[in-house]
Parts: sequence; C-alpha cells; structure tokens
Amino acid sequence: MVHQMRSRDRLSPSGDTEDIERSSAETALLLAPRLAHFAGVARTEHVTRAAQEMQVPQSTLSRALVRLEEDLGVDLFARHGRTVSLTPAGRRFLGFVERALAEIERGAEEARADADPAAGKVAFGFLHTMGAETVPGLLQAFRADHPRVRFGLVQNYGEAMLEGLRAGELDLCLTSPVPDAPDLVARRLDEQKLRLVVPADHRLAARRRVRLAEAAEDTFVTLEPGYGLRRITDDLCREAGFTPRVAFEGEEAETLRGLVAAGLGVALLPPPAVPRPGVAELTVTEPRAVREIGVAWREGHPDTPPVAAFKKFLLSRRGHLLP
Repeated sequence: MVHQMRSRDRLSPSGDTEDIERSSAETALLLAPRLAHFAGVARTEHVTRAAQEMQVPQSTLSRALVRLEEDLGVDLFARHGRTVSLTPAGRRFLGFVERALAEIERGAEEARADADPAAGKVAFGFLHTMGAETVPGLLQAFRADHPRVRFGLVQNYGEAMLEGLRAGELDLCLTSPVPDAPDLVARRLDEQKLRLVVPADHRLAARRRVRLAEAAEDTFVTLEPGYGLRRITDDLCREAGFTPRVAFEGEEAETLRGLVAAGLGVALLPPPAVPRPGVAELTVTEPRAVREIGVAWREGHPDTPPVAAFKKFLLSRRGHLLP
C-alpha cells in the first residue's frame, strides 16, 4: 500500500516519516524565543561576540542555535572554529527573521505609544445621534486637560459597538439602551427625551404635547431592527397599546426626520442638533418617552492610562452628558 505523505509530516534523515502534529501557531511559539539569538549570531558571525553583545552565556546561545536547527531540520550555519557563516538556507531564513523581529519591535513601539499617559490612544464608539453635538463637546472638554491624547472614533449602532468592545476593537462606547451583560460593565450617564416628530401639516402638528396613543393610526418611519432606538420605539408603542405600522426602516435619525418632513410617516426621535423645517416636534406625555445613555466597557479588562482618564471624565459627567 502506498503511503501518502501529509503536509504536516516530515522526512527524518533516515527516510522514515515523522508525524510532527504541529500547527503553524505551535511552530511559531517554539521558534520565537530563539529568533533573536539566531539574528545576533548571523550579524556577527561569531558566537562569542554575539553572546557578549546580547549579554547571554555563550553556552546558552550555542544550545539555542542547535535546537533551532533541530526544530527546522536544516543547517543554518557552517562552523569554522570560533566563527560561523550562514548556509544558503540560513541566509534565506535570516531575511524572514529580520522582518519578523522588525514587526515585533514596531508593534511594541505602537503598544507603548497607545498606553502613554499623556499622548496615548482611546478607541471610542458612539451612537450616530450623538455625533453632531454631544461627542464633539465631550472631546473638546476632555482635551482641554489632555491635549495630546489621541482618539480612534467609531460611529455605529448599539449592538455593533458592544461587539466591538467584546472583540477588543473599542475601549469604551456611549450607547443606548444601557447594556446588561455579564461580560460588560455599564454605567448610566444621562437620559434623553424623545419627541414625536410629525409633518408640519399633520393633524397633531399644532399641539405641543400628545399622548403616544394618539399616533396609533399613523404610519411610522423607524431605525432598522437591532438599533437601540428601534427597540425603544417598539417598547413605547407597545406600552401605549399598539404595534406601529412601519413604512420605512433606516440607519440615520436625520434621514427619518427628512422622511417625516416629506410626509412618509411619523417618528420617535431625540432632539435634532439643528431645527429642521417641515416638521413639528411634540412632547410625549404618556408613556414617559426617554432613552437612557450609558458608557460601557469590557469586564476585567485593564485600562491604559489614557483610557482610564477618559472613563473617569465620562463618569464625572453623569446627569450633564447631553448639551
């Protein structure tokens, strides 16, 4: 029977097949501690000199090189007494090692820079509806005392930002509703009144205050399912005794406000940054139409100094977050 050699197998010097059962990640983990040693000896072509420069015992360096060659199954050096020279395989391998070590050093420099207390980086997410006034005002106020701190900003809907937290793509996010999840920590910061927005020629437009049930027969324009404001809209309508008839589902609150002005329906929305013509914005008296705004972060995740400073700043704005 013919034996078919798998990609994970290696021929031993005697010709027998050895199943090494080693993933690429395991191989990298095995080789990584010896790569700097290999590069140091390759640069000096002298084990003793390399050991002195790297401040490691010569015996330790020699053993590391031998084990590296054994792990790779190839000779990287030709020995000439106290000196060594790279074999063709060693010279080719050195190019990969030098690039890998340079990437590691670049990554270390970026990690140190991001954690710098004075000039580090904060990955911060926020809702679309908070991008016009709230977030710019917060950043301006924070940077008055931390002028060199950098921000990586992500504007998205709530669920997407929570996934960004879990994936390590965000350090903090402002979201609504305030999440309740075992892997996240969330703190309520403020609440925002929602208004029933109707076309300027709507039958309720002349009113200043309405009960939400008075819009039960109207068509609604809403955000898409998965958005926090959509969930709040559905819950408030249910509390008012009806299920809204939805004519359009969008991704931006101001798009919905424009569609209301065009007569496509009514909407429950937070106040606009700038008043929009063609609509009337009515206070909802029943049920209580608000959305809570909170800040969230990963449970048990250590903060860098700039993240800790910005978190402390946000928590200090409880009750005064919104313009």
